[in-house]
Amino acid sequence: MLNKNFLSAEAFIRLFHEPLSLFDRTACYIFEFGTLPKSIFVNVGAFANRLSTFLGSLPVGPHYSVEIRKAEYLHPEYFAMLRARNAAHVFNAWTRMPELCRQVAMEEAYTADFTVSRALLRHGITYEAAVTAFEPYSRIQDPNPAAHDALRALIQKSLGERRPAYIFVNNRLEGNAPGTIRAVLDGL
Repeated sequence: MLNKNFLSAEAFIRLFHEPLSLFDRTACYIFEFGTLPKSIFVNVGAFANRLSTFLGSLPVGPHYSVEIRKAEYLHPEYFAMLRARNAAHVFNAWTRMPELCRQVAMEEAYTADFTVSRALLRHGITYEAAVTAFEPYSRIQDPNPAAHDALRALIQKSLGERRPAYIFVNNRLEGNAPGTIRAVLDGL
């Protein structure tokens, strides 16, 4: 069954933006798209066109970002559309996405005047496997120095270009998000 509110600017504004704007504390909206079947979007161009229409219908002012979890969508057409809308590509560490360091090295992936990253999972590891392996998240259990380096590179680039950066770290990346954040910051 299709979701009638999928990429509906009216629904987003009514159900999320207006209620959240009462608090004036929303730094950035992240629109997350999982593995989109070809029955919804036959290719990256179809996705980019529909997403462009959606983003273009949103209120001016907030930062908007897009997290995709389909590696083949890391395509010039997708990046160009985001750049035209000043929406950020979310650099994400996710099981089926290229390693974070590979995304960070893609110059065309810097599409906005701000940066967003979500360090969620190590490449190739499922969410369920990470939960089982890392609970109760009391310490780093699977160090990921490459992810640390990638996050540092994003931070350094953002500082050098004087642009805001929103960096999110999940317990499922290494077993303990505060420990990961500490390790990244200690290496700056």
